[in-house]
Amino acid sequence: MSSDLAFSELQHEYKTIRSDIENRLVEFRKIWEEGSSEDIFYELMFCLMTPQSKAELCWASVRRIRKRDILKIDKSEDILDDMTGVRFKYKKSQYILEARDKFYRKGVFIIKDIISGFSDVSEMREWIVSDIKGIGLKEAGHFLRNIGFGKTITILDRHILKNLKNFSVIKEIPSSMTPSKYFDIEEKMIAFSKKINIPPDHLDLLFWYREAGKIFK
Repeated sequence: MSSDLAFSELQHEYKTIRSDIENRLVEFRKIWEEGSSEDIFYELMFCLMTPQSKAELCWASVRRIRKRDILKIDKSEDILDDMTGVRFKYKKSQYILEARDKFYRKGVFIIKDIISGFSDVSEMREWIVSDIKGIGLKEAGHFLRNIGFGKTITILDRHILKNLKNFSVIKEIPSSMTPSKYFDIEEKMIAFSKKINIPPDHLDLLFWYREAGKIFK
């Protein structure tokens, strides 16, 4: 298949689900605009769980933990039973409680207030990666996209990388992802999105849809 034909098919597929993508992104933005700092924290918890795990199972785990109230959990071991299907849950449960203790002060969650202090999304991402244990560039991008800040950054998970390779945006999927490699591929993905006239956050969900058959989070 020629590259022009492949791009044409991708754009056609985008047109068929564009409204679904736009609606999902509006929902993400509402989490930020209308949600509490506690809501934002649970979105962070989700992204702490997702590495090498299925998103649906991670979100179900978040809902179970939220129903119990994360503030009533004493030890990381106490949420292991709620994290069914989440890989590396022993380590991730520790990350979750460490994040809770970091962002809960004087009776309230404060993560939304901290994020509000940044005017630049790249600075937000840099802070998240450097200050929250268990979060890398991919997870930080995922978190920011899920609260409405995904227009200028990428989530380079295996689904995205596979599609970028299929469309010859990258020559191969890296065996390891250094920050410099991540930023290089991110730049290429954003350039590709401009070339085919599909915004980066739309392209992310389109690629995810192509792999999973649905738009989730």
